[in-house]
Parts: sequence; structure tokens; C-alpha cells
Amino acid sequence: MTLLSEYTRYETRRQFFAQGKNALGFAALTTLMQRAGITDADASDPAAAMRAVNHFAPKAKRVIYLHMVGGPSQMDLYDYKPKMKEFYDKDLPDSIRMGQRLTGMTSGQARFPIAPSKYSFKQYGQSGMWVSEMLPYTSRMVDDMCFIRSMHTEAINHEPGITLMQTGTQISGRPCLGSWVSYGLGSANNDLPTFVVLVAKPTNTEQIQAISARLWGSGYLPGEHAGVGFRSGVDPILYINNPPGVSAGARRNTLDGLKALNEINYQQVGDPETHTRIQQYEMAFRMQSSVPELTDLASEPASTKELYGPDVDKPGSFARSALLARRMAERGVRFVQIYHNNWDHHSNLPGRMNYQCMDVDQPCWGLIQDLKQRGLYDDTLVIWGGEFGRTIYSQGGISPDKYGRDHHPRCFTMWMAGGGSKPGTVHGETDEFSYNIVKDPVHIHDFHATVLKLLGFDHERFTVRYQGLDQRLTGVEPAKAIAALMA
Repeated sequence: MTLLSEYTRYETRRQFFAQGKNALGFAALTTLMQRAGITDADASDPAAAMRAVNHFAPKAKRVIYLHMVGGPSQMDLYDYKPKMKEFYDKDLPDSIRMGQRLTGMTSGQARFPIAPSKYSFKQYGQSGMWVSEMLPYTSRMVDDMCFIRSMHTEAINHEPGITLMQTGTQISGRPCLGSWVSYGLGSANNDLPTFVVLVAKPTNTEQIQAISARLWGSGYLPGEHAGVGFRSGVDPILYINNPPGVSAGARRNTLDGLKALNEINYQQVGDPETHTRIQQYEMAFRMQSSVPELTDLASEPASTKELYGPDVDKPGSFARSALLARRMAERGVRFVQIYHNNWDHHSNLPGRMNYQCMDVDQPCWGLIQDLKQRGLYDDTLVIWGGEFGRTIYSQGGISPDKYGRDHHPRCFTMWMAGGGSKPGTVHGETDEFSYNIVKDPVHIHDFHATVLKLLGFDHERFTVRYQGLDQRLTGVEPAKAIAALMA
């Protein structure tokens, strides 16, 4: 569905003729369609119309975004800093900190003792990427991956940090990346949502961060582009099953009546949200058949389940969520977001990191292998990362086997795979303290611009008019797609 056709389907016949601009409107509409390359034939071919609005030839058709809530510690996973062994329990030099702000959790500390990672690292693959011993499966596929070790953000606390990472701004209420992708690409399966969210249950729950549904809201975009949350219980979506004693026929009659009432209201008022409500009711009815089939893993062969590890049959686990993400991708869901919690390691990092890595390491590897064997890898962009990084100094006490780390926005590591990202790439460098970026910085807006370009969109032209401004995911400050991250 094109942005133009989406607008025109919201325009009721009564509203259109009441405006008294028929001739001018038809002329403008024809010009816009010609400029976009949309023909009459495209109207009956949604796929052709979708291609017409892309600014570039898309390399990715869908996204699976794996968000590690809390901020994974880059120097314990991907950003190897062997020299820190020499600095154990020494104070972070002022020349490194350079007066940068700290959170309220450590700003009052009398000192900032360096806590070297307790984990061993090795280089893997042709890329020579350093990977922690905690990620043995990830280390097998580094030449398929595109690592960004120079991500940075302005946000230093979780709520603004995760909001910025998901929506491009620290201000809540804006459309998230998934909603922009849904809006731009449209639906590829009328029986499933375009954008689905799964919140995986971590094995360890020492420090769970709040995850608000506003993170997958559509903001000023039409409501149909908001993420649909799938739960891990008997009912993946609340109220999708008919109540006891209510037949499918009775539900259909009820929806037909509601639709008629909503259509009357829509014709009189012309509110797009009324149209969204009609569509969502119809989608919910169709999902009564599509969702049970989607979430039933009985048809998956044992060999596929083994890719994801022993937790794949555990409801709500990250492994099961990753397998469901693959099933959604092959059924036309455009954007799947998986949140995995408990990466906020202010204390007892060594005691918790092993649980976190066991939860995600093999399932991430299994997801990539599964996408490959099903022919989905080349046009599916997989993203992994958190909202910021962690400090090299310890929060509170310190010992070789027990330390914690505070939030650190100045540098952190993310990775991509598939979907046109450049395999075997290690982009950006940090100083020996993993505190400041010394080469090739990548801001969140640059990252978003890169993702949009892989999907075929120019982030500066992919806009929506709202409150008198041409709003965009990357905001008004300069941003650029990073060519070095794209194949």
C-alpha cells in the first residue's frame, strides 16, 4: 500500500466533493501518481504500488529487532580492552572522563575504580572480531554480521534512552521504528498484523526494567501501524478467542453490526481513527484462524527446534520468541520486535551475565541459520542491541569476580545481520577504556537512517505532515545513512 493510496482511502466521497476542489484535486492526484510511477494497474497490484514509493531499491523486506533492555555491557561482550587489566581498581583518569555527566547512581561516589572484564576474549572469522567467551554461538557467525562498536546517544537513563532508540526522540508519544516500517511497506499478509511485539521472559529477574506499550505505539501515524503485542500464555492476544457460548457466526454478526455503526460515524465525521477501528475489528476476526496456526510449533521439525536451544519449548522464552519471529517473517509480518529484559547490570554483573547470554546466544545464532535455510536471510534485517552501554568503572564495590557498571551513553555496541547489511564488518573504535569513541561514530539517527535506506527509504524524504511540520524518524538534526554498514 502506498502512502498516497493510504491517504486517498481515508478521504470519504462526501468530504471530497464538499471541498469544491474537484478539478484541481484530480489534476494534483494525477500528477502525484505519475511522479510516483503509480499506474492504474498498480491499483490492483499492491506489491507494484509498494515498490513505487521506495526511494531506493530495497535490500530488506522485513526486520527482526532484538532489543536487550537495560544496556548490555559492551566491554564484557564485544569491545575487548585487555589493557584494563593493568588498571584494575585504579581510578578512571579525569583525562578520559573529561567532565562528562554521570547518573545519580554513581555521581556521588568518592572514586571510580576500573573494573576489567573477567571474561576471556578471542578473535573469530575473517573479520577478526573479538568476542567474549560468553557468546560461543555468536562467535561462529561473525563473518555474517555487521558490528557497530561506536554507537552513541544523548540519553543516560532508561526511559529516555529506550524511547530515543525506538522512536528517534526522547519525547514519548512519537511513532516507533516498527510503525514507520509498517507505514512505509504496508501489509504482506491481510490475516496477520504488519508489526508484532514479543516480550521475552529472562531466566534471571534480579533487575527488571519497565517496558511500556507506548514504545510500540504509532504516535501521529494511523493507529493500524501500532505494534500488536503477543503474549506467552494460552491466548497470545487478549480476547481473540470467542467467549464460552459465543459461536463464530454470532461473532461475525456482532462485528457486522459494529462495522455498520462505525461506517455511519466515519461518513459523518471522517475521523481516520474510526477507519482504523473498523480495520482492527476485521483483522481480529481473521486472526482467530491465523494466530493459532502461527503460534502452534507442532509442525516444526526437531532439527529446527534444536537450532534455537533447549528453551525453545518454554513459553515466553527468548528462544521460543526467536522461532516465532522466523515464523512471522515467512508469513509476511514486516517488523517483529523482541524485548529481552535484565541487562541493567549495576551490580553482580558476573553473577547475571551468564544467564543473559545463555538466554540469547544460541537462539540468535539459530535464528540466523533458520532464516538462511528458508531463503529469508538475504532480505530480512536482524538487529541486536540495547539503549546504551555500560561504564568501565564499577558502581559500588569491586572485586575480580564481582562488580557492576553504570549507564554509559558515550559508546556501545550493536550488530546487524542479513537484509543488505555488510557482513564481516567491524565499524568504529573506542579508546582503551571503552569510554569515548575515537573513530567512526554512529549516532542513533545515523543508525535509523541506515536501516531505512536498507528498506528502500531516504530518511529525509520519508516524512509525514503533522502539526505543520514534515515529521521524520531521524528528526531535524543532521543524520546520514552509513555506507560502510551496507553491502
